Amino acid sequence: MDNGASSYRRYLEGDDEGIADIVREYKDGLILYLNGYVDNLYTAEDLTEDTFFRLMTKKPRFSGRSTFKTWLYTIGRNIAVDWLRHASKLTEIAPEDMERYREEESDLERAYIREERKRAVHRSLGKLTPDYRSVLWLVYFEGFSSHEAGTILKKSERQMRNLLYRARQSLKSELEKEGFTYEELG
Repeated sequence: MDNGASSYRRYLEGDDEGIADIVREYKDGLILYLNGYVDNLYTAEDLTEDTFFRLMTKKPRFSGRSTFKTWLYTIGRNIAVDWLRHASKLTEIAPEDMERYREEESDLERAYIREERKRAVHRSLGKLTPDYRSVLWLVYFEGFSSHEAGTILKKSERQMRNLLYRARQSLKSELEKEGFTYEELG
């Protein structure tokens, strides 16, 4: 059972933190998905809230025949389709407002992609040897120079150059296995 399903089960058993976990995990992706249906970021945000509200009030049964995410997105899609069906008239949006909406939508997409990339990097780092993980963490996440990291790890300058090169190559390989696209790692 995936994390969303276990969080939902916890919520149904009375743990309100379960629904908070679901919202944190799926909110941004669901907004982007629903935006594809309604082509309006603000409406997609409202429909996402409606989806979570439906989970909290109606408490639909999750059968487990699909992943929790698939089930949740299906509920969101159904809400979006209902909204589209009942939208009686389109509101006029000024061209200057439309440009601002497009920019905000683009910003949200970039932020979501950035977060997904961070998760992929952290998953891949977890698969590396402790030496590789340490050197990459010190240099790229903590901002130490190669020399400073070498002092911490008790490695010579030559050993650090080799270790850092091998660690980058190993990380690159792990990221490629995940289908990660990157601009520059080395």
